[in-house]
Amino acid sequence: MFTPDETDRRILAVLQAEGRISNADLAERVNLSPSACHRRVQRLEEEGLISAYVALLDARRLGRGTTVFVEITLTGQAEELLDAFERAVARVPEVLECHLMAGSADYLLKVAAADTDDFARIHRRALSALPGVRGMQSSFVLRTVRESTALPL
Repeated sequence: MFTPDETDRRILAVLQAEGRISNADLAERVNLSPSACHRRVQRLEEEGLISAYVALLDARRLGRGTTVFVEITLTGQAEELLDAFERAVARVPEVLECHLMAGSADYLLKVAAADTDDFARIHRRALSALPGVRGMQSSFVLRTVRESTALPL
């Protein structure tokens, strides 16, 4: 199993904050030659520590300013039901995240909606139609205090 060293961690920290940084600028920031930096980034990608490069979009400016967390309880725990639910929820574009949970809910979903009317549509047409849904509890985000995609290194 690959364990990143301190230089790898510095590279990862910079890339988490500035994914579009040039290799030359990254190398300078972490005190490496550009070729050594490039080799390390390639190794971090090959080892799966860097899984993707993405642009983080402003949901509000794109008309998806309402975030809703939905707890889903299923009718059972059979593997076939869980698999069917997971396949179906993966096809709902408004679902940004889906997590299998321990506790009172079986799944926790993060849903992006335009507003409450849009969420009502998503709830009625997509979420309630998912396989095996027994119950749902929705919580609307009033204000986001902290949001980050950066993992602590």
